[in-house]
Amino acid sequence: QVQLVESGGGLVQAGGSQRLSCAASGRTFSRYAMGWFRQAPGKEREFVAAISWSGGSTYYADSVKGRFTISRDNAKNTVYLQMKSLKPSDTAVYYCAAGRVVGTTSSTFDYWGQGTQVTVSS
Repeated sequence: QVQLVESGGGLVQAGGSQRLSCAASGRTFSRYAMGWFRQAPGKEREFVAAISWSGGSTYYADSVKGRFTISRDNAKNTVYLQMKSLKPSDTAVYYCAAGRVVGTTSSTFDYWGQGTQVTVSS
C-alpha cells in the first residue's frame, strides 16, 4: 500500500513557475514508477508526466514537453513536477500516482493522491 500526498499548488501568473511535490509513505517507494496527471473543470483526467522507478526514464505529454520536468528523490520518498512557462490552459487539479510499471495512462497506476489545485492567471 502506498499513500500519496501532493503539495505546492496555488495561484501563479502566466509565464511563471511552480513546483509540485508528492510525498509517498511506505518503504517500497523506490520500486514504483510515478506519474502526474491533471484534470481541468469539465474535462477528463489527462496524463502529464511519468518517471520510472530508477528515474532513468521520463515521459511527457506533448502539451508540457519542454516546460515541465518530472524528477524523484528515492531517499526522500518524493516525486516532483517542476513547471515553468505556465499557461492558463495548465490550470487544473494535479494528481500524483504510483504504479508497478511506468506508463502514460491512468490504468497503469494503482495508487493516487488527493490532488492539488494549480491555477494560472492570465
